[in-house]
Amino acid sequence: MLIGEVARRSGVSARMLRHYDTLGLVRPTGRTVGGYREYSPDDIRRIFHVEGLRSLGLSLSQIGRALDDFGFTPSTLVGDLIRKTEERLNRERELLEHLRMVDAAEPSGWQDVLRIVELLHGLGSPSAARRQQAALAPADDLSMPAELLAEAVLTETDPNVAGALRWALARAGGDGVASVASGMASEDVDIRRRAVLALAELPGDEATAALTDALGDADTTIRRHAALALGARGVTLAVPALVGTVVEGPNDVEAAELLGKLARDAKWADWILGALVDELTAHAADPAVRMRLTQALAEMPGTIALEILQQLAYDNDRVVALIASALAKTLEERLDEEAETPQIG
Repeated sequence: MLIGEVARRSGVSARMLRHYDTLGLVRPTGRTVGGYREYSPDDIRRIFHVEGLRSLGLSLSQIGRALDDFGFTPSTLVGDLIRKTEERLNRERELLEHLRMVDAAEPSGWQDVLRIVELLHGLGSPSAARRQQAALAPADDLSMPAELLAEAVLTETDPNVAGALRWALARAGGDGVASVASGMASEDVDIRRRAVLALAELPGDEATAALTDALGDADTTIRRHAALALGARGVTLAVPALVGTVVEGPNDVEAAELLGKLARDAKWADWILGALVDELTAHAADPAVRMRLTQALAEMPGTIALEILQQLAYDNDRVVALIASALAKTLEERLDEEAETPQIG
C-alpha cells in the first residue's frame, strides 16, 4: 500500500508518515513492481501501534523504545505518565477555579483582573505574612471573591492567617456560606474544624442551618464551636451541647454565660436549670466538673438557682461548698436589695 492510500485509510497524514520514516519509527518495508516503497500489513499494524501509544501521551522516542526493546517493561513509564497527567490536570483545575473566581468578581477592566490575579498569588504564597497581608488589605474598590476566600479558609493552617481570612469572608457579606459549609462534609477533621469556625462568623439563616447540622459531628471540638456560635444566636437546640461544654471544658465560662442568656426566656429556664442539675448528679465523684457546674448555676437569671446553690453550700467537696456558699450569698443579698427597693406605681 502506497503512502497516499495509507494516509487515507489510517487517518495519519502523509507528512507524519514521512516523519515516522525519517525517525526510523515506521518504515515501508515492501516494494512495488515499479520499485516504489510500499507499506506491508505489518508496517500498517505498526502505524496503528504508534498512534495508540501516542494517544497515551508517549513521546515518539518512548514509542520507538517500547516497540523495539523486547526487554522494555511498561509499568514504570505508564506510572510516570499517570503522575505527569495528574499534575497537568491539577494545574488545569486550578486554572479553571482561578478563572471562575475572576469571573465571579465581575471585573470592569483588565486592571481589575490583574488585581485579582495579584490577590490569588498573595493567598497562594508560601509566606504566612504575605497571605495574611493579602487577606487584610484588598483594594478598596475590589470585592473579594467569596469562593476564593472560602477555599483559602478551608486550607489555611496558620491561625493568624485563618483569622484574617475569616474576617475577610465575613466582610464579603456571607456569599461564601455554601462554599464553606461544603467543608463540613470533608473526611478531614481539620477541614471541618476550619469550616465551623468560619461559619460561626458568617451571618444569616444558611450559616445557622449549617452550624445546627454541625452539632451532630463526631468531633467534640466541632460540636463545641457550633454550640457556642448557635447559643450566641439564641438557638436553643445548642443547649445540650452547651451543657456538655460546661461539663467538659474548655470554653465552659462562655458556655455558662450563653446558657444564662437563653434561660432568660421562661420557656427554657426550667429545662436548662434541670440539665445542669442532672449533670451535678451524674458527676457526683468529679469535683472539677461539679465546680464548673456550680459556677454555671450562678449565671442563671434572677434567683432561680438559689435553692440549689444553698444545698451545694453543704457539699462534701470543700471547694464546691465554698463557691456555692459565696454565690448563694450574693443571690440572697440581691433578693434583700430587691425587697427593700420601693415599688413604683
